[in-house]
Amino acid sequence: MLKSSWKAPVYISSLPAVALRGFFPRRLVILGSTGSIGCSALAVLEGLEPELACQFPVLALAAGRNIELLARQANLHRPEFLAVQEESLIAPLRGLLAEGYRPEIFAGQSGYAALAGLEQAEMVLSAQVGAAGLRATLAAARAGKIVALANKESLVLAGGLIRSICAESGAVILPVDSEHNALFQLLMERMWPEPVKLLITASGGPFRGFSRKDLLKVTPEAALKHPNWNMGAKISIDSATLMNKGLEVIEAQQLYGLPPDQIEVTVHRQSLVHSLICFSDGSQLAQLGTPDMRMPIAHAMAWPRRMPSGVPALSLNDAQDLSFELPDLENFPCLGYACEAMRLGGGLPIILNAANEIAVEAFLQKRIGFMGIPELILAAMNEVASPPSCMEEDILELDKKTRSWCLDRLAKM
Repeated sequence: MLKSSWKAPVYISSLPAVALRGFFPRRLVILGSTGSIGCSALAVLEGLEPELACQFPVLALAAGRNIELLARQANLHRPEFLAVQEESLIAPLRGLLAEGYRPEIFAGQSGYAALAGLEQAEMVLSAQVGAAGLRATLAAARAGKIVALANKESLVLAGGLIRSICAESGAVILPVDSEHNALFQLLMERMWPEPVKLLITASGGPFRGFSRKDLLKVTPEAALKHPNWNMGAKISIDSATLMNKGLEVIEAQQLYGLPPDQIEVTVHRQSLVHSLICFSDGSQLAQLGTPDMRMPIAHAMAWPRRMPSGVPALSLNDAQDLSFELPDLENFPCLGYACEAMRLGGGLPIILNAANEIAVEAFLQKRIGFMGIPELILAAMNEVASPPSCMEEDILELDKKTRSWCLDRLAKM
């Protein structure tokens, strides 16, 4: 009988134990509750029948500055703890809460991390945007939580560190991104033999087929109009540049342990096939579903069970023809830059991510054009030194250093 040498990475090796223990009721901490992922997670819970909803009590909610939405969420779910971006927001938030409802409110990065490590919590949904989510993800991992991870930047910046922490604490990572959740369903739950390739799908964004001349003219308003998904501003721009897919390639490598040359991207315009796995006998398996983030969120929150997500099942009879093509790396070079950062390693993924976050913000503010995003990223990757350390303080320092370099460069333009 043929035997496979492939094993799941160490920090998801506790999955069988999680399945056996169950962890239900599963008290939830939702970081980034007012963003698109956080709102979708709460929508899943609000759509459940009462006898099932009680298995997922909301212990804590954390948001940035949108205290009006946070207050509405909190008044409905009544978590014991809340967090906001700044202390100055605590008093106005209290003024929006229902009479007699007095949760404990934290502020800032330390506040998010405190919620992520709450002793009472079983699961932390890490859905903050960008590198800002790293500290809380690390806190959840150190506390041994089940981490439903929607913050891909945590693994891009600190995959090695997170692996070592989870191996020590027994924390478990459950991927929420639709592509990685699809791979998880295909690989982890059935423990298939060793895959030879992971194939991640990309919609191609709103500018698929555009020439460089066309791309020089696009506006932030156009870039925010994703053809298939309803997402926040940052991830929508990343989808338009294909950087989102680049970050996902790095995340997949950290999650599933395959070498870079065994992870590929294909453009699938319809966004119905979310990922595929390929085996040595030439067969391929695909995970399909309606392009709605409630589905992978519900899967992660309920694993190893399944529960209603509120998303209608995909009807293949009504689906469009499925098409696949190679990504256009010439006009959308961000994906290639991310693959190169993954291949070379060291601090390059940190530099790539930090430069991208600064560039996207500058584009949204109309300080640079659309093609200025990859230009700034490439310049940072070439100019900022990238030490190989994976210690938390070194990661944060390199992130800060890269952002400062990018801001200086933008100021001189």
